[in-house]
Amino acid sequence: MAKAPAANLGQAAPGGVDPLLGYSALPGIADEMVDADGNIRPVWQQFVAALRGMPDGELQERFSRASRYLRDAGVFYRSYASGETAERSWPLSHIPVLIDEKEWAEVSEGLVQRADLMEAVLADIYGKNRLVTEGFVPPALIASNPEFLRPLVGVRPAGGHYLHFCAFEIGRGPDGTWWVLADRTQAPSGAGFALENRVATTRSFSDIYAEMHVHRLASFFGSFRDALQARRQSPDDRIAVLTPGPANETYFEHAYIARYLGFMLLEGEDLAVVDRQLMVRTVAGLKPLGVLWRRLDSSYADPLELDQTSHIGTPGMVEALRSGSVTLVNALGSGILETRALLAFTPAIARHLLGEKLKLPSIATWWCGQGAEREHVTRNIERMVIGPAFSTRPFFDDDSQSVLGLSLRDSARDSISTWLASDGAKLVGQEVVTLSTTPAYVDGKLVPRPMSLRVFAARTESGWQIMPGGFARIGAGDDVAAIAMQAGGTAADVWVVSQQPVATPTLLSPEGTFARAAAGSLPSRAADNLFWLGRYTERAEGALRITRAWHQRYAEAADPNQPLLADVARYLHEGVGMDPAAGIPAPLLRSIESATYAAGNIRDRFSPDGWLALNDLAKTARRFHDTVNPGDDAAHAMTVLLRKLAGFAGLVHENMYRFTGWRFLSIGRYIERALHMTRLLGHMSGREPPDGAFDMLLEIGDNVMTHRRRYNVNTTRLTVTDLLALDPMNPRSILFQLNELRTEVEQLPNAYADGQMSPLFREVMRLQSGLVVMTAEDMTPAVYLKLERDLGHLSETLARTYLA
Repeated sequence: MAKAPAANLGQAAPGGVDPLLGYSALPGIADEMVDADGNIRPVWQQFVAALRGMPDGELQERFSRASRYLRDAGVFYRSYASGETAERSWPLSHIPVLIDEKEWAEVSEGLVQRADLMEAVLADIYGKNRLVTEGFVPPALIASNPEFLRPLVGVRPAGGHYLHFCAFEIGRGPDGTWWVLADRTQAPSGAGFALENRVATTRSFSDIYAEMHVHRLASFFGSFRDALQARRQSPDDRIAVLTPGPANETYFEHAYIARYLGFMLLEGEDLAVVDRQLMVRTVAGLKPLGVLWRRLDSSYADPLELDQTSHIGTPGMVEALRSGSVTLVNALGSGILETRALLAFTPAIARHLLGEKLKLPSIATWWCGQGAEREHVTRNIERMVIGPAFSTRPFFDDDSQSVLGLSLRDSARDSISTWLASDGAKLVGQEVVTLSTTPAYVDGKLVPRPMSLRVFAARTESGWQIMPGGFARIGAGDDVAAIAMQAGGTAADVWVVSQQPVATPTLLSPEGTFARAAAGSLPSRAADNLFWLGRYTERAEGALRITRAWHQRYAEAADPNQPLLADVARYLHEGVGMDPAAGIPAPLLRSIESATYAAGNIRDRFSPDGWLALNDLAKTARRFHDTVNPGDDAAHAMTVLLRKLAGFAGLVHENMYRFTGWRFLSIGRYIERALHMTRLLGHMSGREPPDGAFDMLLEIGDNVMTHRRRYNVNTTRLTVTDLLALDPMNPRSILFQLNELRTEVEQLPNAYADGQMSPLFREVMRLQSGLVVMTAEDMTPAVYLKLERDLGHLSETLARTYLA
């Protein structure tokens, strides 16, 4: 077969390295950038000219900016390779895919038609079921399908629509025709990643992007947000995104979309069904939920009526849907439309339901029957595939008993078509898609790689709207199967390019209009994670300060049996099972990792800067854990970690909005800091401490200079107790923590109810008022021990009051 001509690219800039040198389309395969004659397609010409005008090294520097943005923003997907689940950096293919807006208008028209068809099919499957009774769909394809949910039959969704947000996998064939490869209606992912692809790519090509009239994405999301808000049945109804949780492969996107649109991010345990109404468990009690954009599979949504093994669903959700009290995006059971065998019947269904031909054809698919019939058809197809008529073996979809992706050579197409038809199988379509290629930057030059697009459709107040762009998946090599990111593929932005200037919409409301979220909308699970994030970060700081002081003295004495060192080591070992001589003790590392885990559960409530700072702290702690030696080396490592922890705390303190979430985070910090100081003071109270213990205690409390200014005497038990336990102006003292706790708890929802204090507020008031009348002489070991127990009970009381 003749090699396709190399691209006619003109001349590179003087002194520049031409990244397009030798680029050519693969034989017999369409290419997005160059045509069959090797000429640059019009929509690419300005972009290519800009690339060729860059001096040596600039292109790589631009790509580095995009990659740095993705790292700083914490964009990731979860990989399940080799049985492990690990966060992987987002694999951006830096060269965008460019499509002319006129061609995109045709694609959009076909996808709007398809979205209408999917809505009609789903309404029939869970409604009158005429497609089966009239012979357009085999009964077995529905009845035996695990995505067909019988409890949803006859349940008409609130607002009348089953589908609100869909995605379609599309690819371009060798003749330039766009094909639909798959329909995504269950819980389609990728829209948030499309946004991040756009932001990252514009970091690389901001100048080119501004000049090329690329359609923006904000209006698509703004219209969908407005449509969801219009679905609420009451102004008090909440809107939320339902996620399976942080272990899901696309959890980052769930958090990103929720934050971007201003919706709550919930898990199944955040919800409850009361009197057939779906409610959110918040710190202010149960609140009604009006719209839920689910990102978990249908069968997991309700363990009461669907999959009884589900631990991520909400019992009673199906009953809430029957009552019509909540709009679900998309309706439960919509995953049946993703059954690949349905592609074999969609052309006939379209003619029947819409009275028109499909504007975008589907990939050729064969329905192979059920049971013994399927085994017979499968055996014969495999026998024919092994012969020279086929370039690959067929791919069988076990759930839908269909044959997909046969790469038929021309000589075999007619024979397989005739044979399948005579054997009772249904054949639709005479083409099998060979995906087009698009430029990818590999080893300093552009090379063609196979590509498919995921395009998104949102139901708005004016009908279906197609995202002007989407999410391109780029193969890691010539193998089409390697397009999936789990198999090594990458992702690229999609630019829909106009000849005229385009609108630049934003998600901001028109000037003069706004709405504030109601107080107390914080989900109890989010409050719980914020509370423990505060406790774990403070626990880590306390451990760092003690162990740093220990290693500084060990570096001087080189004798761990020296009385002060032995005393502190005994305190750490008996109290938290920590051996300071271990360099970076495992309990300290666990506290930092626990803080990261708690923050990871509430990514929608964290700024990218805060997350980056906390993640950097965790990575540094893990590195030190493997390399640091006791003594001066460990003391220096503790100082580095303290600075990083202070950086994170400063970001949170300066930037976090003083709302309910802030209060739970702060309450966690105040309780843990009070416990930390109470235990230390109690340990050194009741006996004569070793020499240097009081000075070490002041150092741990970061109060050495303050003590010198406040007390004109030597360091004694009474002066240290007065400063670290009872001074209301010292941010390290126990009394200071209780004063702050009283202030924050009083601002929590339902701190007063019917003229009565909440149990938590009453307990904080009792502790604060009891300590404020104490003197240094009153602070005995028994007082510290009781105070420690009471502070521990505060956590339990808070959980009963707000987190149950």
